[in-house]
Amino acid sequence: MSSSEPADGVPLPLSGATRVYAILGDPIGQVASPRLFNSAFRRRGAAAALVPIHVPPAELSVVVAAFRAAQNFDGLVITVPHKMEAMALVDEVAPMARRIGAVNVIRKSSGRLIGDNFDGVGFVRGLHDKGHQLSGRRTLIVGAGGAGRAVAHAVLDQKPAALRLFDVDKARAEALAAELAQVDAGVAIDVSPPDPSGFEIAVNCTSIGMKPNDPFPVNVDGLAAGMLVVDIILKPAVTPLLIEAERRGCVTQPGIHMLEGQVEAVCDFFRVGPLLC
Repeated sequence: MSSSEPADGVPLPLSGATRVYAILGDPIGQVASPRLFNSAFRRRGAAAALVPIHVPPAELSVVVAAFRAAQNFDGLVITVPHKMEAMALVDEVAPMARRIGAVNVIRKSSGRLIGDNFDGVGFVRGLHDKGHQLSGRRTLIVGAGGAGRAVAHAVLDQKPAALRLFDVDKARAEALAAELAQVDAGVAIDVSPPDPSGFEIAVNCTSIGMKPNDPFPVNVDGLAAGMLVVDIILKPAVTPLLIEAERRGCVTQPGIHMLEGQVEAVCDFFRVGPLLC
């Protein structure tokens, strides 16, 4: 790339007319949203930019209030650990986000804040784009926080053969299992330790694996050749779980595909200009 060419995803030129978007998280250094969304904004011909903002949990309401007040601040992407707490800060929750109990995007509409959740859409689309199916397959999901809830509901809608949930907070996993059973009583759902033995798909929806000395989020001795192992973590791009799974002959999918799977849907939710290419 020559010095005269713009970097991929940088929305040039910035001006006083630029519409502002942000992703809120704690930590924030792992996020890939700025690159993907700014590239999408450019493809759509939008004078818009998305930036990362590091927001600790105690300050989330303050930042959302500032978002509400700023006239050229049009949308938020919400990431770990704010997805469940952010739902209480909006004026209207879309049906899927309400079902999940968490929001991962917020936009303004006539002065009101509207929250929705596209994590599940992105998860399923990311798998389908790589040729993987969820229907009829026994699936283990580790983590019942905001992302885990979205993934669990999306997997349920794909009619798995069975669904196992695990969370270090057992009550949280049991509550999610009860909610899922009300949506579809025909799928066998249980809350058990994170042993993937006998399962065809294992999904890590926790932040375990972001730090160098983290343990594995699942019992890796239960991984079998041919099993699909998915980790939604974005940094590192290839987590220790995925490295170990691949060593054991599993098929692996990193977290970036879940984000890629929802970018265009989120841009539509934000009402950013039409896709140009």
